[in-house]
Amino acid sequence: MTEPVPLLELEQVAVAYPNGRRALEGIDLAIDPGERVVLLGTNGCGKSTLLRVLDGLIVPTNGEFRFGGRRVDQQTLKDRDWQRDFRQRVVLMFQHPESMLFNPTVRDEIGFGLRHLSESERADRIRHWADRLRLQDFLDAPPFELSGGEKQRLCLACLLAVEPEVLLLDEPTANLDPRTVGWLLEWLRGRPITSVVATHQMALVPQLGERIVILSDDHRVVFDSRATGGPPDHDLLVAHGLAHG
Repeated sequence: MTEPVPLLELEQVAVAYPNGRRALEGIDLAIDPGERVVLLGTNGCGKSTLLRVLDGLIVPTNGEFRFGGRRVDQQTLKDRDWQRDFRQRVVLMFQHPESMLFNPTVRDEIGFGLRHLSESERADRIRHWADRLRLQDFLDAPPFELSGGEKQRLCLACLLAVEPEVLLLDEPTANLDPRTVGWLLEWLRGRPITSVVATHQMALVPQLGERIVILSDDHRVVFDSRATGGPPDHDLLVAHGLAHG
């Protein structure tokens, strides 16, 4: 029987920036449909870069990233039909929400990724996600007028409105109030969505996902609970700056 193809797959992926700084080194990672992965590591280890590779925003300097078995490279990204399909299926929420917001109103922001829908479907979905993320009173307001937490909720609404297959989140709870964090955790638990969440909130790890991947300061995968069959021990967390000694 043929082995199922991972939905997201990195093979010996390395990323180096033009200034020579290394961000990822020799990353091997395969993520199956429906897996919930939590990405851990200290600042600068490459978590955000890894999420950008998975979102097709950064092409590896070396190695391969494959989505559904197809290599994602500069040539693939020039294919407009593939790009349109990929952007509907895979979404990324950046750590700093300001970098995602560019439309004149909250309504336009949520509706931006829904332009392929009919006007009535689009309006219904905008209203639904504005209500779910408590943005219904801001629909005609400019996004820059929102507070940090409101902007974070708006970014979530924009991403979830397109009903993605893969949700990539970079420190998603950083600016969220406890009520929204609780809602997000419950929402993730109740959906068969594939997710990769980078976080520093160790207390939330068990609720964010079942699989834990740790990146080291030299930008490599040093732990993957899929291989070990259990969570990292305290000594490993201490060694990689994720717990006190």
